[in-house]
Amino acid sequence: MRQVEKKKGKDKVAAALMLCFCLIALTSIFTIKASIDKISESAGDVPVTKKTAADEEKKQEADKKGSDESSAEASAKVPTVDSRQEAPKTHTYVSPMDMAAARISKEYSMDMVIYNLTLDQYMTHPGMDLTAPSGSGVKAIADGTITDIYEDDAYGTTIEISHGDGLVSRYCNLSTSKLAEKGDTVKKGQVISNIGKTAIYESMEEAHLHFEMLKDGKPVNPESYISF
Repeated sequence: MRQVEKKKGKDKVAAALMLCFCLIALTSIFTIKASIDKISESAGDVPVTKKTAADEEKKQEADKKGSDESSAEASAKVPTVDSRQEAPKTHTYVSPMDMAAARISKEYSMDMVIYNLTLDQYMTHPGMDLTAPSGSGVKAIADGTITDIYEDDAYGTTIEISHGDGLVSRYCNLSTSKLAEKGDTVKKGQVISNIGKTAIYESMEEAHLHFEMLKDGKPVNPESYISF
């Protein structure tokens, strides 16, 4: 009898435990479901960006404006030329000697030393030497004014002509200074002297004209101005 009562007590305890377990399980299920529903509702509240036709139109306008600005900047960088502006006028210079009878015997050379027969050494050469028969005429390369006539210690009888714009022509190793006077106005091609052998630095060479050109007081290559 006691065993039957004891067994009934155990069954009641088991039933109670089972009931508690079921309650706990149901509670957990309801809790999880509520959490899921809450998360879904929260997700539904997040705003979604929609690309409307108006937005697309604004984007196209912005792109077009940027393209127009880029084109304007590129155009601004391109230099324009006014066809009405006159090209700068240039002087025409002639050879100081008749090249049919003369030849270039020594080039202008200020960047590299060249051999000087008379001095037996290498040195720079600030002009051009034009060799021709003794007494050949020397001509003004352009219109100008004779600014100086003198005896140079190195290059002998010398005549200088100013042509304006800082350009001066210098004629050395001349045979005479009697064909022109300081202050004279000369014309292009006018004979101002003859070639000789008065240059001490080049006395061992043939009769020739030692010809120089200066721009703002500095030697320049005559071939940059004259076609010999």
